[in-house]
Amino acid sequence: MATAVADQVGAVAHSLREPAPSAPLLVYFSSVSGNTARFIEKLGMRAVRIPLRPTDPTPLIDEPFVLITPTYGGGQGRGEERGAVPKQVIRFLNDEANRSRLRGVIAAGNTNFGEHYGLAGEIISRKCRVPHLDRFELFGTPEDVERIGEGLERWWKQH
Repeated sequence: MATAVADQVGAVAHSLREPAPSAPLLVYFSSVSGNTARFIEKLGMRAVRIPLRPTDPTPLIDEPFVLITPTYGGGQGRGEERGAVPKQVIRFLNDEANRSRLRGVIAAGNTNFGEHYGLAGEIISRKCRVPHLDRFELFGTPEDVERIGEGLERWWKQH
């Protein structure tokens, strides 16, 4: 019995490591508000969450992925970029193994931030040299979910 359970766990763990060509792995951060988590649920794709609490271990990703992150602060503060990328996302990307598997980024934001809408995606794109694939408002409109879901699948197949 224990062997059967161990075999099942091993099979599940193995299947999670295999890249699915038509469906990218999404790695995302969502704050206490849960906006980004709700968007991820609507997409219905494979996903791994970056923990909210800094004391929780940072996940190590062993396959290519697309990062989805909120933008904080609207570019306010000292320097337009200061604080726009959540600290948990910075910590996650500071791991070279994770950063090397990053293939693209999508940013959540608030259009009230004006030119700083989705700024976290622009910053990560520039610093990690990956494409800023898209951005969406707060937890995403139905149009955002459709556009980003279909766009991700098309883009993933081409890359």
